[in-house]
Amino acid sequence: MKRVIYRAQMKEGREAAVLEGIRQGRYARPYVDGDRLMTAAVYRWERNLFLYMECMEGEPVPEELVGRVHKDLEDWPGQAEKRKWVPMADVFHFNEPVSAEHWRRKSPVERRGGRVAHLKPEMIGSYIYYHYQLQEERAFPGEKYEIIAMHENLLFGYQEFPKVMEEPLSSKKLQTKGTPENWADARMDLHFQPWPDGHLYFKPIDPVFALYYEDMANE
Repeated sequence: MKRVIYRAQMKEGREAAVLEGIRQGRYARPYVDGDRLMTAAVYRWERNLFLYMECMEGEPVPEELVGRVHKDLEDWPGQAEKRKWVPMADVFHFNEPVSAEHWRRKSPVERRGGRVAHLKPEMIGSYIYYHYQLQEERAFPGEKYEIIAMHENLLFGYQEFPKVMEEPLSSKKLQTKGTPENWADARMDLHFQPWPDGHLYFKPIDPVFALYYEDMANE
């Protein structure tokens, strides 16, 4: 199985219609059955939508999970055919699924959250460098279900609470020890573009829906 994250942008003035059209995951529900998707969630920040999926076998196209609101999303250039949803690159995770059984939640999840931040464009390469080292050297442990994805200089992060801390089952890809012993020495504060209010780093954003197959079975 694999995790994928997409970004879309609602057309100006159509935000209410889009959000009402996908509220409670009406189109996503048939896919979240434990055979196709384990988890599906959508988050909203300003006119941006972020779709998070845990795909069991194959990968549904995002349009299948949002239904008729597709027409109220902006077109993204960059390919021969314009897209409504652009894939975000996985730039950091502490853990990754090695099987469906490994990835199933062993205890109830109280909240599935989304958050966003902006990197300074000139610091994107450095951010990826430090985080790939941390990820593949296993320099210190972190949240099992956390993942950070990037499109342009925008970061989207998915998290679950309470946090699950668990040693990864997959093999690490680096045998080096390049991650600073004191993570603060990586100076992440220099990587992030401040928000208008002066805040650095991530800010939480609004959930539209978050579905997990076992929760749905108990509704």
